[in-house]
Amino acid sequence: MSEPGRAARRQLWLARHAQPLIAPGVCYGQLDVKADAGATAECALALAAQLPGKLRVVASPLQRCEQLAQALQALRPNLAYKTDARLQEMAFGQWEGRAWQSIAQSELAAWTGDFAGYAAGQTGERVAGFMARVGAAFDEARGTNTLWITHAGVIRAATLLAQGVRQIERADQWPLEAPKYGQWQTLTLDTG
Repeated sequence: MSEPGRAARRQLWLARHAQPLIAPGVCYGQLDVKADAGATAECALALAAQLPGKLRVVASPLQRCEQLAQALQALRPNLAYKTDARLQEMAFGQWEGRAWQSIAQSELAAWTGDFAGYAAGQTGERVAGFMARVGAAFDEARGTNTLWITHAGVIRAATLLAQGVRQIERADQWPLEAPKYGQWQTLTLDTG
């Protein structure tokens, strides 16, 4: 119970899936690729030892995240999860499945030049839409201790949202840091 006049504080755990089974340097966004099974098991074991007893678990429906959610639930049956499409990685359209180095510099420049409004890979998601999608899930997570099993882009967006940033206009405003594969971080959120 929080003190009168003080906002309650909740934890949002942000766990990134294990190493995906795709060549390094490939833009994979929402491609539904599996993660390394051994690395997933190691991550689940470490995460299970750190998580509190009671929290809501929500996973991206992409199989690399569901693999981790299932491995975690096998170790901690009290941590039943549900999936939420809002926790999927950003959609990179026609860039998905291509090596980042093979994407024309003019396309990347167009994206970074209009970072909020340009559809990544011509048919993909706009950063403004991605931030709104993650923001809606973030707002729901404020009321309870929650674990998201998700992707680097979603974790970066959540970090901005926790700082009160709902929109960004420039590519240099986007955080570069995110947990490595199979790692996590926590955010403390005020609920009031």
